[in-house]
This record gives sequence, structure tokens and C-alpha cells, in this order.
Amino acid sequence: MKHWWRHLCGLAAVAFSLFPIVFVVSAALNPLGTLSSTGLVPAGAGLGNFTALFTKTGFPQWYLNSVLVAGLAAAAGVFLSILAAYAFSRMRFRGRRVGLMSLLLIQTFPQFLSVVSIYLVFARVGDYYPALGLDSPWGLMLLYLGGALGVNTWLMKGFLDTVPKELDESAVIDGAGHAQIFFRVTLPLVAPILAVTGLLGFIGTINEVLLANVFLRSDDAKTLAVGLYGLVAEQRNANFGMFCAGSLLTAIPTVVVFQALQRYIVSGLTAGAVKG
Repeated sequence: MKHWWRHLCGLAAVAFSLFPIVFVVSAALNPLGTLSSTGLVPAGAGLGNFTALFTKTGFPQWYLNSVLVAGLAAAAGVFLSILAAYAFSRMRFRGRRVGLMSLLLIQTFPQFLSVVSIYLVFARVGDYYPALGLDSPWGLMLLYLGGALGVNTWLMKGFLDTVPKELDESAVIDGAGHAQIFFRVTLPLVAPILAVTGLLGFIGTINEVLLANVFLRSDDAKTLAVGLYGLVAEQRNANFGMFCAGSLLTAIPTVVVFQALQRYIVSGLTAGAVKG
């Protein structure tokens, strides 16, 4: 046991990491459902908080809204970002450098600073197209989509710069056009960064609460983050059990997406930092 202290540090790190998870699980199974009565080991554990969550709140609709908004926003963000990244990486045109720097500069300002402008814009849009205005999951999806394009484009461009351009030239010699090169040659090679960007976009969207709380008001339009926040905003002690139960169920889509994209994660996160 020459290096016993390493094992001790490892056990301490594991215990520190598992403590919040154990506490949340205990709170979700606590029959009293209050923060003050929650401990690491619940007395008389049961599923009452899960039942109350589905029967006394709009949790099923919140869940559906979150999965749809996060999934569609992540997919659309990945597709639009890879199109922009491909243009910046493979093509040379006037304004290319200015466009890249503008995308980077815009990302330095937190999106929440423009919440008043965003609110006014979507309020006006809602007058003509209610489905895309305030208090609409589809309008919220557009908001998330616009905020993610800049950083995603830069991330993907760094990855695309590592793909040899000789592959494109060979495809051109064989008679392929830009669209064929993009879909048949480039996309299969950059699948890791597509998976990583999609995963990060999905996680960021499904957990976002600040803009969604301003944007969504009606109970049917709320996402999980907004709905669960409303449970503890005014009655933190009384509804803590339902809040923790909802938090556990909220983690399921993220875990499913992570497991589906797991084989791309390591290569996608490291390759984009090689060049660009």
C-alpha cells in the first residue's frame, strides 16, 4: 500500500461526486416531500412525489415541450452551423475574415443582455405569426437556434480545417459538385464534431431557464426547466420532493442522447483543437 493516499483521494472524490445524486434520489423518494425532512436515507421511501408530479402539475406537457425544443434546436443548429463552417473553411470570398471575427465578437456578449430587445422583437412577430411569438415553444426554439450558431460555427470550422483539402480536389476531378462533396465526402468525416455539437446544444437547451422563464408564461408552453423552477420559486420547502423527482426524470433524455453519441465524444472534443 505504498500509494494508499491516492486510493483515499479517489474515494473522497467519488463520495463528493455521489453525495448530490444520493441526496436528490433520497428527496425524490421522501414521502413527506419537503426539504426540511430530507436526509441521505429516506424514511418510508415511496413514489408519491412522482405520482403527484404527474397528476398535480403539467409535467408531461413540459417534458414533451423540452424534448421537442431541445432536439429540434440541436439538430437545426448542427445543420446550419456545419453549412456555415464549410463555407468559411473551404471557400475564399470577400468578407470571410470579417464574418468570422463578427461571429466571435458577438459571442462575447451574454445573450441575456439582449433580453429586452428579444422580448420586443418576438412580441411584434407574435402579432403576425402567433406560433413563432412569445409564449410559444417554436418561438423559443428559434431564439435558441440563433444564439448557438456562432460558437458552433467556430467549433466546426476548427474541425473542418483538419480534413485534407486533397479529398475535395479528388472529388472535383471525379465530377462531384459542392453539394456532393459536402454530403458524401465531408459529412462522414466530421461525424464526431457533429455529434459533440449536437450533444452540447441539447444539454444547454434542455437546462436553460433564464430566457425561457421570460419567454414562456402559460403552463402548456413551459419547458421542464421553467416548470420545475416554478415549483420551488415560492414554496421551496413544500414542493422539494416533486422538484427532485422531476430533476431525475429530466436527466433521462440527456443520458439517452449521450449514450447514443458516446463513441464520437472523445474524438470530437479533441480533434477540433488541433488546428483552426
